[in-house]
Amino acid sequence: MDFRYLGNSGLKISEITFGNWLTHGSQVENDVATQCVRAALDAGISTFDTADVYANTMAETVLGEALKGERRQSLEIFTKVYGATGPRGHNDQGLSRKHIMESINGSLSRLQTDYVDLYQAHRYDFETPLEETMQAFADIVRSGKALYIGVSEWTADQIRKGHALAKELGFQLISNQPQYSMLWRVIEAEVVPASEELGLSQIVWSPMAQGVLSGKYLPGQPAPEGSRATDDKGGAKMISRWMRDDVLTGVQALKPIADDAGLTMAQLSIAWVLQNKNVASAIMGASRPEQVADNAAAAGVVLEPALMKRIDDAIGALAERDPAQTKSPATRE
Repeated sequence: MDFRYLGNSGLKISEITFGNWLTHGSQVENDVATQCVRAALDAGISTFDTADVYANTMAETVLGEALKGERRQSLEIFTKVYGATGPRGHNDQGLSRKHIMESINGSLSRLQTDYVDLYQAHRYDFETPLEETMQAFADIVRSGKALYIGVSEWTADQIRKGHALAKELGFQLISNQPQYSMLWRVIEAEVVPASEELGLSQIVWSPMAQGVLSGKYLPGQPAPEGSRATDDKGGAKMISRWMRDDVLTGVQALKPIADDAGLTMAQLSIAWVLQNKNVASAIMGASRPEQVADNAAAAGVVLEPALMKRIDDAIGALAERDPAQTKSPATRE
């Protein structure tokens, strides 16, 4: 496993982050989830990402149990705050001081740790003054409950404003967690340049486009049984944008490229996002432990410029590049 610095900080994280969105506490049984975490540790992965909103706090609980007994100093544990949790009362969502302060305590309890390495604003909150949010994060850092602060799916302008306030308050934003893949490139035009200028890295989610880039979905054919596209707990909805024959046909054109590189299509998609120097880590999920080692092999892979061009030619206009697609809900749901 290779490691990269996270933003303009001294924190190193593994190039592959194990994430438990859509799996732990919902799609897979807890014993299988624990096996996946063990497989991640065996593969050299030290970085684990979750959020309080995943499975309405259950994902954090499962991860905390799975990591119990591990040397805490050897791990980087990330979580997030914003989404509605618990009974979803009127203060159970957003980035108000009240919700942030209560949420960090709940996350630490479920994760069975005294601190998280990175605490992230899961979305931008238009209903809370940014000054209030950043002051709460500053206090959490000073209390030692979080070592670093990051954001997720913030626009370049929002990152700039948050970064300026953080600097005034004596801490820094070091990361952004956006969706990024061969098919979803909306961060490239604005978010990545702003992040490079300000000293933030990307920790990207869905590098396989919810599994479409693995090549297992074929044009004109039904989705395999048990796949994400058949999951009625949320997976099918997330993947639906890519389940078009033109996209699936374009993805199949990647297979000979992966073969020439000596990689599976899944490994190729993860290695592709890691070629972007502003990406510190790619988040990988798993529903079976054997998937972990296979996908973790994408770490350290170098894709030559000629091969990168072949990928661009295969995907072509299928990729979404509009920066306006980076957005947070205008109001809390």
